[in-house]
Amino acid sequence: MKKSTFIINSVAVALLFVACQKGNNTLGNKSTDKLKTTSAPPSDGPRATLRGYIENVTTADGRVYNATDNTGKTMDCLKIIANPSGGYIGVYHTMINGTFKTNVASSTDLLHWTWIRELAGSNNGGASQPTIAATAVGGFVMVWEQEPNNHLKFSYFNSWTDLQNGAVAKTFEAPHTLSTCAEGTPNIYSASSTSVDVGFHYWSNCDVDRQARGTTNWTTWSAAKQTQIDNAILYWGVQGNIGDRDGYLNFQNFNFGLIEGQGTKGDFGTWRCYLYDYQTGNADKLNIHTDGGSQAFANPTFTMLTVGGQPAIVITQFIPSQLSASGEAGELIYYKKI
Repeated sequence: MKKSTFIINSVAVALLFVACQKGNNTLGNKSTDKLKTTSAPPSDGPRATLRGYIENVTTADGRVYNATDNTGKTMDCLKIIANPSGGYIGVYHTMINGTFKTNVASSTDLLHWTWIRELAGSNNGGASQPTIAATAVGGFVMVWEQEPNNHLKFSYFNSWTDLQNGAVAKTFEAPHTLSTCAEGTPNIYSASSTSVDVGFHYWSNCDVDRQARGTTNWTTWSAAKQTQIDNAILYWGVQGNIGDRDGYLNFQNFNFGLIEGQGTKGDFGTWRCYLYDYQTGNADKLNIHTDGGSQAFANPTFTMLTVGGQPAIVITQFIPSQLSASGEAGELIYYKKI
């Protein structure tokens, strides 16, 4: 966890200026001079539709609160992808005896999960906030927060069999570049055996999480701040962390992201999620409706998958215990066929 409403102020100012100039013209000029209007960005409609799918948990085609695998492990901060061999793959972390362990599980219906193995967390420090992507050649890239010295660790698996067996082909550990304290909560924009493009947060001034993006060729690392994303969330009065995110989700030919923001620093009950529009650089604050009325949401992911032969948006979010409804705290999984 760790808007289009202001679209472009300069356009509004320019239109006001033109209007004032028109007011000084003669009636004849007014009949021939017409103001030009600016149409809404083309991504506005798709974003509104997508927002409806994400906000309305109660109308989802399938949902489960406080998700656990078949061994009873909590599936915190779950990321789900399609398994090229059939079904679905999920990676998540579980706190066990005070240490985060990163696990992998499989499912045939998105709501019931069979634990396969622990992938990290027992031997070289805690491992949390995992994400995963399949490559074009049958391999898998995973990235997570690695302890000690909270940083990003990348692992490549040559096949689904190797992933199930925990057989790692190669790894890379990214050095801190934007914070001396912590860099984590990765999402994967693109991945292969030769390069990985990720989003992540850095602990700005060792005080609050802010957004960043980095790339590696498995031997070197470069990273940069993503202030435009920060500004889109700060617009909503966020004063705490801007942490985990997921994307891209391509919906109706436009790219979107989900991002968490903490209204008040240190208050887990003020976590909310935002739908970020990569076309406009703006974000919508989401008003999520659960069956019981939980109010705080964090660590969002969304993925376009096929469910029952139909395309569907699969969403996961972590519901903190603060301001949660009875029985809803923990990992929420839901999907909507489209």
